[in-house]
Amino acid sequence: MLRSTGDRVVIVGGGIAGALLAKTLQNHADVVLIDPKEYFEIPWANLRAKVDPAAVERTVIPHSDYLTHAKVVTAFAVGVDDSVVLTSIGRAVAYDFLVIATGRTCNRPQKQSERLEMFQHDKERIDGARSVLIVGGGPIGVELAAEIVMKSPEKRVTLVHGAPRLLKVMGARASAKALEWLRSKNVTVLLDQTVDLASATPDTREFTTSAGETVEADAHFVCTGRPVASGWLRGTLLGEHVDEEGHIRVDDHLRVGGLRNVFAVGDITDVPEAKQGHLAQRQAMVVSRNLRLLVKGATREEKLHRYKPSPRTSMTVTLGHRDALAELPFMTLIGHIPGAVKPRDHFITRTRRMMGIKSKPYGTMPHVM
Repeated sequence: MLRSTGDRVVIVGGGIAGALLAKTLQNHADVVLIDPKEYFEIPWANLRAKVDPAAVERTVIPHSDYLTHAKVVTAFAVGVDDSVVLTSIGRAVAYDFLVIATGRTCNRPQKQSERLEMFQHDKERIDGARSVLIVGGGPIGVELAAEIVMKSPEKRVTLVHGAPRLLKVMGARASAKALEWLRSKNVTVLLDQTVDLASATPDTREFTTSAGETVEADAHFVCTGRPVASGWLRGTLLGEHVDEEGHIRVDDHLRVGGLRNVFAVGDITDVPEAKQGHLAQRQAMVVSRNLRLLVKGATREEKLHRYKPSPRTSMTVTLGHRDALAELPFMTLIGHIPGAVKPRDHFITRTRRMMGIKSKPYGTMPHVM
C-alpha cells in the first residue's frame, strides 16, 4: 500500500486536465497520478496526427517528461473509500486529497510506442483508401473529414450522422455552413441516418445505413460521442454524487458533494458548460489553487477559489490546415480568415510549453517506432 503523507494528492486520470493538475501541484504536495497509460495526449490535435506524421510524437507525451517530482501508478482505478483508491493491479493508494479526472471512456494502449503505432496504422489506412466512411457528425467527425479531403481531395469521403444537422454543439447557422463547406469539397453527407457497425471488421468494405443506403468504403472511422468514465464509482462512497448521465455533481469550488477533500475536473463533472479541453484546463487550474491552499492548512471556506462556468460565446472547428468554422457571439465565419486565427499546429506548441516540455519544431518528422 502506498501510504499517505499528510499532503498526499491522488489524481485519478491522466488526460488533459489530470495531467496539468499533477504538473502544477508536484512542487507543492506529494502527488500521485493514477492512469492506465504511461502518457497523455493532446486531444485537440488527435485528428491532425492521423494524417500528418509531423504532429504525432509532439502530441503523445510520456508522463515522465513533465512529472519530475510526482509518482505515477500505471493502472485503472477500480474503487475508492474515504481514504484509499484501489487499483486494477491490486495496489491501494492512500490519499489526503483526491481528484477525479477520468474523463470519458476510451481504449488506449498502455505504452507510448503502441499509441504511436496506432496513429501510424490509421495514417496507412487513410493513405491506402480510395474511399473513407466517417460515422458521426460532431466536431470530431467534421474535422476528420476536413483533414482527409484537404490533404487528399481525390478520396471519396462519406459522413453519416444520426441527427438532422451537423455540429449540434453549435448553432443552426454554423451547422449549415459546415454542411455547405463539406459538400463543396465533394464529401457526401447523409443526415438522420445511422450505421450499425456491430459486426464490422477492418476488412468490411460495404455498409448499410438505417435508411437502406449502401456506402462502399475502404476504411471507416467511428467519431461518435463516448460515455463518461464514471462507472467505477458506482457502489462507492462517491456513487451517490453521480447523476443519471454519469457526471459527478460538484459545487462552485469543484468539490464532489461538498466533501472538503475530494474534487473533480474535466468532462466527468456536471459543470454546465461545453466539454472542451481548454475549459478542462481552466477547471484544473482552479482546483490546483484550492489544493495548494488546503495543503497549507487553509480552513476558511471564503479563501477557496470558485469556478465560474464559461458561457458558450464562441467555438471553432478546424477544417484542414487552412480553413476553420468560427461561431462568435454576433456572427459565424468559415474559410481562411477564421483558419488564420487558429495556430497551424493546433495549439500543440502552446500546450507543450504549458506542461513545461521543450517543444520540437513543427514539421519535424517523427522517429518511426
